Amino acid sequence: MAERASAQARPRGRHALRSRAFADELVRDAGIAPGTLALDLGAGGGVLTRALADAGTRAHAVELDPAALRQLRARFDGDPRVEVVEGDATRVRLPDEPFAVVANLPFAAGTAILRRLLGDPRVPLKQLDAIVEWGLAAKRTAVWPSTLLGCTWGAWYELRLVRRVPRACFAPPPSVDAAVLRATRRPDPLVQPAQAADYEGLLHRAFAAQAPLDRILPRGVVHRAAHELGFDRHAAARDLDARQWARLYAAVRSATPRQRAAAPRRRRGSRR
Repeated sequence: MAERASAQARPRGRHALRSRAFADELVRDAGIAPGTLALDLGAGGGVLTRALADAGTRAHAVELDPAALRQLRARFDGDPRVEVVEGDATRVRLPDEPFAVVANLPFAAGTAILRRLLGDPRVPLKQLDAIVEWGLAAKRTAVWPSTLLGCTWGAWYELRLVRRVPRACFAPPPSVDAAVLRATRRPDPLVQPAQAADYEGLLHRAFAAQAPLDRILPRGVVHRAAHELGFDRHAAARDLDARQWARLYAAVRSATPRQRAAAPRRRRGSRR
């Protein structure tokens, strides 16, 4: 009866990994160096936390659910390799020192957590290996069409869909398969962190417009960049990848006042 009550109280979108061996494999594949501070966000019962600790990392198990917290504290009581942190993964204070994340993210909060980790280049995240819903990983790593978040995060991280994680790997099984999404910090960012807000603002403007870029940005700048970077001169926002967007942003940023003034004006009544 106690086990049944615990299952009914499971937070929405939580699906635990069934296999310790599989958790060990995920951590081994991530290749996190011993001594690295590694966060297991939404740690649940701690199967990934244990694998991280055994791999020599300084593991922080972040969890909000009271039942899971009791399990984590009992499991790692007195273990100097593990720190149990009570907190919501979407709001918990992130480390000031460089860190990695290896986590089975709650499906219901996957995008919100990724936004916190990948959306601000000032966060000293070096690498992330996160289990998320298959559709989320596939969308953010798609070669085409690109997405606003994929192009934003891609300015500072290389994004890869590493592997499929079948629903049978979880208890209880989710309704969809999952994937391991890897984000690795670029040694040389495509956009400087100090320009992050300006860059994201340009992306928001372009993706929201749902119109060819040469109708939104200075036409001459777009056409010249299209010739140099190999995209269609009438391309839409989704037709450019992160590298092309970073180069186009730099070209728009360096445009002369006259070139900026040549940006086409949206006609009255046109679609927003």
